[in-house]
Amino acid sequence: MDQRTTNLDAVSLTSLTWGEIDDRDRPLAVLLHGFPDTAHTWRHLGPALAAAGYRVAAPFTRGYAPSGLPTDGSYHVPALMADAIDLHAALGGDGRAVLVGHDWGAITANGLAATARSPYARVVAMAVPPIPSMNPTRADLGAWARILPRQAANSWYILFNQLPVLPERSFERLVAHLWRRWSPGYDAAADLAHLAEALPDESRRSAAIGYYRAQPRQWRIPARYRDLARDWVGRPRVPLLYLHGADDGCLDPRWAARAADHLPPDAEVAVVERAGHFLQLEQPDEVAERVLAFLEAR
Repeated sequence: MDQRTTNLDAVSLTSLTWGEIDDRDRPLAVLLHGFPDTAHTWRHLGPALAAAGYRVAAPFTRGYAPSGLPTDGSYHVPALMADAIDLHAALGGDGRAVLVGHDWGAITANGLAATARSPYARVVAMAVPPIPSMNPTRADLGAWARILPRQAANSWYILFNQLPVLPERSFERLVAHLWRRWSPGYDAAADLAHLAEALPDESRRSAAIGYYRAQPRQWRIPARYRDLARDWVGRPRVPLLYLHGADDGCLDPRWAARAADHLPPDAEVAVVERAGHFLQLEQPDEVAERVLAFLEAR
């Protein structure tokens, strides 16, 4: 594993890399982490992809050290999408490039799967399905409504993260609690240590929580990202694999069944048994096997 820092227009991104990152004969794979997590979440999948012939970059997304704080102050999904597009260009990606995302990284990857501006040929999303698959239809309104009570209870932290100051001040307790609830039985000590390094002070913690605070404030999206804002809640335009942990304590696993019924025919959906929200860490071999099978099927 190496590191590479890439200076984009609004932010400097530092990525963990596997494989020969400058070997343009290899297809590029970009891996995006979520919250409360870091690029180290890809410590199993990154080497597996490199062994399969990819050059792999897993950036610490904007706000997470050693990446920079964005000069435009935006933590909106379209800004995250733009970073992934710009990173592809900066690393010399081509039409073979693939994108993998988990949690906020999955939201970003799903958005890129839906936009014509995306340079990625295939997308893998974990733990958060494309937004359209979570919307109710007249035919399944009852089934959709039955998921909501449990999901509302699981999603209390989203409202909590809208509060001023308090999430930053209680950050260590908050994130430790979320890891315990979201992936029951998983020992997150190493991941929490990586998170403490990436978010060592209040400004960095505000950046991570800013992902939640930005989304209700769509009117604040900088002009350069507004075309992507029209796309990020759309249906996938490229082949997509969606993976969900059977024991996920963050997003109810029943969303995976809905995703299977509401995504395009070329999308694949799988539930990973004995895994919670951080399935790429809890069942790394199965996740790598499913991801590689999907990517090699093109």
